[in-house]
Amino acid sequence: MEADPVEKAEETLRRLAEEMGRVVVGQRGLIEGLFVALLSGGHVLVEGVPGLAKTTAVRTLAQVLGVGFGRIQFTPDLLPGDLIGTPVYVPDQRRFVIRRGPIFTPILLADEINRAPAKVQSALLEAMEERQVTIGDETLPLPDPFFVMATQNPVELEGTYPLPEAQIDRFLLKLVVPYPSEEEEREIVNRDAQPPPPVRSIVNAETLRALRRRAAEVHVAEPLRDYAVRLARATRDPASAGAQIQAPGSASTRSCVALGASPRASIYLVRAARARALLDGRHFATPHDVKRVARDVLRHRVIVTYEAEADGIGPDTVVEAVLAAVTTP
Repeated sequence: MEADPVEKAEETLRRLAEEMGRVVVGQRGLIEGLFVALLSGGHVLVEGVPGLAKTTAVRTLAQVLGVGFGRIQFTPDLLPGDLIGTPVYVPDQRRFVIRRGPIFTPILLADEINRAPAKVQSALLEAMEERQVTIGDETLPLPDPFFVMATQNPVELEGTYPLPEAQIDRFLLKLVVPYPSEEEEREIVNRDAQPPPPVRSIVNAETLRALRRRAAEVHVAEPLRDYAVRLARATRDPASAGAQIQAPGSASTRSCVALGASPRASIYLVRAARARALLDGRHFATPHDVKRVARDVLRHRVIVTYEAEADGIGPDTVVEAVLAAVTTP
């Protein structure tokens, strides 16, 4: 009897996670978030201080997927041509030829993305949204799959700048990477004295595309889609949804939010819930799947007012209040 396609997908994803675990210690939330984004066809923004295995995780992911990997260190003097490529004149041929930049890779690590100037952000924005880049008067498609994992240091660190709202909205998830536990940190130190283990390629690009198709087939009932819409809309006006936000200051719930989640958030909540269900080996998504992905989908789409920020209210506070207030189907 032929195995169930969803069970086969779950087994493949489990093997991918196990292989990554041979290199990356802990960071389960980061690994699962990368899988959710890959299955959903989205991109990931990762925030955390240096030294938390963000680069190691995405490089290992490319190895177990059997696809190419590229890394770009974003700096204030980076130019769009350094990212996407540029026309180069060849005297012998008396014509310009396109020299492709490092963005032409299936998995791209954009390291410290919040150090780059606006023109570079615009070039990356087209690549993330359209899966193509424009060099001169020529438009070139990017590889399939094309996945961006961008890292950013917390904005409090010197030399960093907030990303434009239009760019932030293109990221499916924003993952906040915590410090490892004491036991995990001991394991990291112990492994440092040993040679890194070889990483096996578990799948290839075609298998990954098949997994994405399987995730898109996960059933999402109408009440669950309505729940995703209500969550996204509640971030725009938490008070109307009955959200109670406790803070030492005097800012009301209504005045906490300067900008809420866009309709793209509703779409991404459903996509991510489908991927989350597939990771658990189910043909259907549940309200619990939506809740599990809601924090990562919504936190970077909520911008609080200056008054709320001064009162210690951040986007995570608003999202938690909205999750508590919106009725679960």
